[in-house]
Amino acid sequence: MSTLLVSEVFPPQTGGTARWFWEIYRRLPRKEYLIAAGLDKRQEEFDRTHDLRVLRLPLALQSWGICGPSGLRAYFQAVRRLYRIICTQGVRQLHCGRCLPEGLMARLLQCSMGIPYICYVHGEEMKFAAASRELAWLTRWVLRGANFVIANSRNTQAILTKEWRCRPGRIRLMHPGVDTQQFVPVPKDPKVRASLGWGDRPVILTAGRLQKRKGHDTLILALDSVRRTVPDVLYAILGDGEERKCLEALVARTGMERHVQFLGEADDRTLVKCYQQCDLFVLPNRQVGQDIEGFGIVLVEAQACGKPVVAGTSGGTADTMRVPDTGRVVCCDGQHDLAALLTELLSAPNRLEEMGRAARQWAAEQFDWGQLSQRAARIFREMTAENKTVAV
Repeated sequence: MSTLLVSEVFPPQTGGTARWFWEIYRRLPRKEYLIAAGLDKRQEEFDRTHDLRVLRLPLALQSWGICGPSGLRAYFQAVRRLYRIICTQGVRQLHCGRCLPEGLMARLLQCSMGIPYICYVHGEEMKFAAASRELAWLTRWVLRGANFVIANSRNTQAILTKEWRCRPGRIRLMHPGVDTQQFVPVPKDPKVRASLGWGDRPVILTAGRLQKRKGHDTLILALDSVRRTVPDVLYAILGDGEERKCLEALVARTGMERHVQFLGEADDRTLVKCYQQCDLFVLPNRQVGQDIEGFGIVLVEAQACGKPVVAGTSGGTADTMRVPDTGRVVCCDGQHDLAALLTELLSAPNRLEEMGRAARQWAAEQFDWGQLSQRAARIFREMTAENKTVAV
């Protein structure tokens, strides 16, 4: 018997969700799990590096709705492909990367084949769905049919119970985590810092896709105040995305060229080096429309590297840290509170070191992938046992 994970988002795509699924399912028995993953131009090269059973399918839909003929056609084609996999591979249950579109595919297969499913919920997609009457109805239909719903944070769990009326008994909390053998603290290395262009300057780091909700612009605006107390402060931005041109224009407009560095996309090796060598990791996230930060896996990775963290109050970022010992949360709707906090922390290097030591211990105890994959396996076995009981 096999379980099929259906997720458009999967490596070599980057981001917290892709890493979450990769780290969990690569630690589970190969013969029991199969993955239907979305297409990516780098997939052939990546899939040669592992032994997971991965099938690549066109799972990206232009619209998550079904009212239009194109939406119906896209879902029909995706469901037909999954149906063939289920029949040929002996699949008995499904895991869905999101409520929409993967969860709707599973719900349709449940109706036609009686196959049970689990649905992952990340937080931000629920806010998006709530803004559309059609998507809200479809999401509720998917949630009602799921055996279990896996929430990535307490904030997401609260959204499910309070806004979507999910039964608490059907929700399982499972945080994303970190590879604590790869993401480790090291002493400051002048050569590495020089290669990054940092020298001995105090460095604030942000890593992740350049999106509005990440709040890079808020931190750029906060730098004018921070540099009055910390004159050599450098804000290093790791990642790329649709907001890059706007952020570069903001840097030029505010005269912050000397204080902001765009590092672009980077591999895991460079990412770890940046975590290890920075002084403070900041994710100044805020809610933009219906878009929120569901969890913030980069905050966990930075702490595993022995770095204190700061995050916005929006979404589920508070779950990633032990406030105030390993990190702090602050409203990032404007730059003033953020600037005051950054100035306070950067002016107390001994306090940063103390927080960094606590952060490493916290990440290792709470978010190691080995422990989290065992929890995932227990949830999955619970679902299997429940389905066997129902069948009897």
